[in-house]
Amino acid sequence: MSLFKARDWWSTVLGEKEEFDQGCLCLADVDNSGNGQDKIIVGSYMGYLRIFNPHPVKTGDGAQAEDLLLEVQLRDPILQVEVGQFVSGTEMLHLAVLHSRKLCVYSVSGTLGNVEHGNQYQIKLMYEHNLQRTACNMTYGSFGGVKGRDLICIQSMDGMLMVFEQESYAFGRFLPGSLLPGPLAYSSRTDSFITVSSCRQVESYKYQVLAFATDADKRQETEQQKLGSGKRLVVDWTLNIGEQALDICIMSFNQSASSVFVLGERNFFCLKDNGQIQFMKKLDCSPSCFLPYCSVSEGTVNTLIGNHNSLLHVYQDVTLKWASQLPHVPVAVRVGSLRDLKGVIVTLSEDGHLQCSYLGTDPSLFQAPKVESRELNYDALDAELKELQKIIKDVNKSQGVWPMTEREDDLKISAMVSPNLDSVSQAPDVEVGTDHVPSVTVKVTLQNRVALQKTKLSVYVQPPLVLSRDQFTFEFTAPEMTRTVAFSVFLKGSYAPPELEGNAVVSYARPTDRSPEGIPRVIQCKFRLPLKLVCLPGQPSKIASHKLTIDTNKPPVSLLSLFPGFANQSEEEQVNVMGFRFLGGSQVTLLASKTSQRYRIQSEQFEDLWLITNELILRLREYFEKQGSKDFACSFSGSMPLQEYFALIDHHFELRKNGEKLEELLSERAVQFRAIQRRLLTRFKDKTPAPLQHLDTLLDGTHQQVMALADAVEENQASLLQAFSRLRSATHLLLLLVGLWQKLSADQVAILEAAFLPLQHDTQELGWEETVDAAVSHLLKTCLSKSSKEQALSLGSQLSKPRDTSRLKKHITLLCDRLAKGGRLCLSTDAAAPPAMVMPGGCAPIPESDLEERSPEQDSTELFSGHKHPSAEPPVPEVASLQGVSE
Repeated sequence: MSLFKARDWWSTVLGEKEEFDQGCLCLADVDNSGNGQDKIIVGSYMGYLRIFNPHPVKTGDGAQAEDLLLEVQLRDPILQVEVGQFVSGTEMLHLAVLHSRKLCVYSVSGTLGNVEHGNQYQIKLMYEHNLQRTACNMTYGSFGGVKGRDLICIQSMDGMLMVFEQESYAFGRFLPGSLLPGPLAYSSRTDSFITVSSCRQVESYKYQVLAFATDADKRQETEQQKLGSGKRLVVDWTLNIGEQALDICIMSFNQSASSVFVLGERNFFCLKDNGQIQFMKKLDCSPSCFLPYCSVSEGTVNTLIGNHNSLLHVYQDVTLKWASQLPHVPVAVRVGSLRDLKGVIVTLSEDGHLQCSYLGTDPSLFQAPKVESRELNYDALDAELKELQKIIKDVNKSQGVWPMTEREDDLKISAMVSPNLDSVSQAPDVEVGTDHVPSVTVKVTLQNRVALQKTKLSVYVQPPLVLSRDQFTFEFTAPEMTRTVAFSVFLKGSYAPPELEGNAVVSYARPTDRSPEGIPRVIQCKFRLPLKLVCLPGQPSKIASHKLTIDTNKPPVSLLSLFPGFANQSEEEQVNVMGFRFLGGSQVTLLASKTSQRYRIQSEQFEDLWLITNELILRLREYFEKQGSKDFACSFSGSMPLQEYFALIDHHFELRKNGEKLEELLSERAVQFRAIQRRLLTRFKDKTPAPLQHLDTLLDGTHQQVMALADAVEENQASLLQAFSRLRSATHLLLLLVGLWQKLSADQVAILEAAFLPLQHDTQELGWEETVDAAVSHLLKTCLSKSSKEQALSLGSQLSKPRDTSRLKKHITLLCDRLAKGGRLCLSTDAAAPPAMVMPGGCAPIPESDLEERSPEQDSTELFSGHKHPSAEPPVPEVASLQGVSE
């Protein structure tokens, strides 16, 4: 804005730590000099009254001593200053000063000086009025059409208009419904007062209506008003502007037309004198003051609007014509004639910066130097670009976006799970069936290297596991501090969690030189909970609906050494068979072969096999690592239990559909309930009694239906949460079996987990089925695709709830088929399968069109023709006999 600055003609700073507002500035020939030059009258809240007559030697000079004509301190704060014909018997201009409890009228006169000090000015009190109410603002004019004199109207803080006919008090009227006073102005053409009420309405009151209305000695209605004597105060017109007003100004162009200008908090309004909107302008910045004045173009109005960005805008009607920068935020602006210079803009800030300026420009003489042109070597630029791209690619492959070492050095986190269960369970009166629920204590330790900000620890476990406390906040104000917190974990549900792994996540901000608030960073630490937290020793069972067999390449290990805390009988019986019972009732049996290096896990529930199977593999790996054997491996040669897995998917999806239907019914009954309430309310409000026509009975019945549906929704949500947890357990088990079956690497298993376990929580808007279907379809069309034509296919960008699960089951079956025929999982597009991929072993891939013509049940059985159903597996050779073991 250097080009459009307000050109400083004269300026000064008034006093020290004084405050000013929009009514504290006035321009007029207050000393009646008759030369047409205005004086600047300024009053402050500290009670100082100053009158200036600027005489700058050159443009931009500050105030000289002779520029200040008069400075006097009055006893009370000055709210507003105005100049008019306020004294009877003369048409000379006098100065009216409004205090909070007093109105004073002064005459300002000057005496020619006989010495070098110049003229002397003084003020003389002509009369004063002591106010019974606290004043807010005032306006003046020839009320009632009087000639040759001005009357004063003062608005009090409680909404009373007090009219003074010069030396005498005329009357006072309360504005109807007044709560807070607003700006006040007088229109001489319509002889009315215009203000903005606290209802955000512009209101106009005729002077004649005010004069003949009932006297307002009290706020409440008098007995005469109740009996009909006296005239009621009625508003002439109103207009709702929807915001509070900062100021009002009346402009009269001729005797036939005048306009009312209202400055709002966000808009600028121009109204006709009958209250109709002539135009309005939405302002870009918050305004602070304004002043309309006549334009050189006929039929238009110019308006000066100051805002809180220290800008002064000049509008012609609604068109911005000029914008200039001010050195301060103006609270009052006036235009006058000073030293034969017409149109000087005078602005006043709230801290006393008084400036006389004019509009102009300050052109810059700087010229940008010419840039020497040179020819570009495009070959060198291409080589440099390729080199930079190679460096970026190598960095991203090696360490990622953030350096891990630096981030770990800031804060170290470690978690330690207590080896024993709590002696006194921390579960608050929680019981699962008839079992007492145990708890285990976990300790998390944080150690910082540098001072950190906003450090917050959040702990997560899989439901139905819950924590005694999951949020912690720390203050690391100094380096090398250590903080340790402890919390308990226990089961709160009658089913097993899908994982026994917890996660402690720490978010913090590391301060830097460039960012004092710090750079946000996150680190995490995982911990594993003991199996005995959710499982108890149980009786083995030789009858089970679901069985799995895991093959190993090492001799069998005694189950007592693998699971020392789950011994239930004598050591001889526990060597090759062991029973587990989850809290809540479901049982799992583990059997170990004596000679064939195989283990069998069996249970009545398919998803219950997961935790014991996973725990068995982990403990076998730990056992052989302690023995120094590094080539231990597990494998799975049975058929994929897709039918059992699909049954859990169907059950979960059916609960989702039931939840949607129940919510629709609940919404319908709620609408019906509100409609009946409205009908009843209308009947009760009717002055003429009418029969209810059994509406009360219908209301009671609808209320019972609403409550029953709400209970059904809650019950379905609990069942859906349990079904989702069971589905996650079955998904973990299926992925484990696929990894053992095809000997997938850890990276390939991680890709499968990302595709099949994308959600921690299930919702009606985004469910497990559509998310997994999109992920599996992406794998089938990229790394597991049969041709480049499949890779070119794009997936839909919007996920929607499917009608059924047939498509998802087809895609899962197809995924297993392609993995069985040699397909491998990868995320890089370069490593995707080539066009017309031929699987190892000479097996051609099954066309997808053939799969689409079959049902999922046929797919899952026919694709793995070399395998049998898991429930019909041959018995493990030479397993321990279960005869004689009580079931």
